[in-house]
Amino acid sequence: MTRAIVLAAGASTRMGRPKALLQARGRTFIRTILDVLREAGLPDATVVVRPAQDELIAEVDASGFGRTVVNPRADEGQLSSLIAGLDAIDEPGVDAVLVTLVDVPLVAAPAIRQLLARAAISTAPILRAVHHGAHGHPVLFKRETFAALRAANPAEGAKAVVRAARVEDVETGDPGVLEDVDTPEDYERLVGKMTGR
Repeated sequence: MTRAIVLAAGASTRMGRPKALLQARGRTFIRTILDVLREAGLPDATVVVRPAQDELIAEVDASGFGRTVVNPRADEGQLSSLIAGLDAIDEPGVDAVLVTLVDVPLVAAPAIRQLLARAAISTAPILRAVHHGAHGHPVLFKRETFAALRAANPAEGAKAVVRAARVEDVETGDPGVLEDVDTPEDYERLVGKMTGR
């Protein structure tokens, strides 16, 4: 079984407000992502948040899909949130985890289904969603990588694990896998794309 983790514990310092609660196509980023994960056939999602994100926790609860896990060490970087999510989902029967970011809100369900289908037959321990050769999110980590993720240097994060492993890039045909929103300018560009401006 593959479980999903959404990393949403960043401080959003460049954006100036929580990215998870920004709107995309009439829904918050987090609701958009959870709806797509459900549509793609995942059984649930674990959303990793930082302390005191009550509004975000309420939004996840309202989605009816998934749960939140608070990472008290969120300021130590993204790897600490990935490990918090991994610890929450790691139980017998889980053989892989699909990791995505709350600031990559436009990934479509077919791209996720493609990644899951390929992972089911691939021997690669890590698979990445790709569009026209550029890799983005989600990234799927099989169980054999869990120990390496937990042992990784926080300064390097999961990138060191990815560099050391055999990775299969899965061409999705979905530009949404690359749409990363970090700044107000990124958000304006995204809104412009969605509205045709």
